[in-house]
Amino acid sequence: MARRILVPMDDSEPARAALEHALAMFPDDEIRVIHVVDDLEAGYGGGRPPVAADSDGGGDADEPSFFADIREVAAEDGRPLEATVIEGSSPTAILEHGEEIGADQIVMGSEGRSGVSRMLLGSVAEGVTRRSTIPVTIVPRSRSRSETNR
Repeated sequence: MARRILVPMDDSEPARAALEHALAMFPDDEIRVIHVVDDLEAGYGGGRPPVAADSDGGGDADEPSFFADIREVAAEDGRPLEATVIEGSSPTAILEHGEEIGADQIVMGSEGRSGVSRMLLGSVAEGVTRRSTIPVTIVPRSRSRSETNR
């Protein structure tokens, strides 16, 4: 029986490294991607990321434009990818979504945010890890696809 792996995503290298790690480490399992539009971040001018111009890449016109890239990464491995965008407080939304879908593992990157955003909002990875009842794997920024496959 395939496990359900939840990968929180933003448009950052650590998040992409986490997706690549999940694809490599869980080759027979279902990968689900979630992007959280953080209510607090939107209040500080973060808002939604740019949306895709069209949906011919298998996505939705309301999806962030970087979803096309992550779908391409999954397609290179011959893997389908379910991606969802939700609003809320990032750690809470990730954990609630993980419980809702029955996730068996959360795989996420560290340091997706930087600068003032990180100071104001804290580390999402830390918040998820501290409160999760689901096992969490944190993939460091330096992890590349070639290192994951070794």
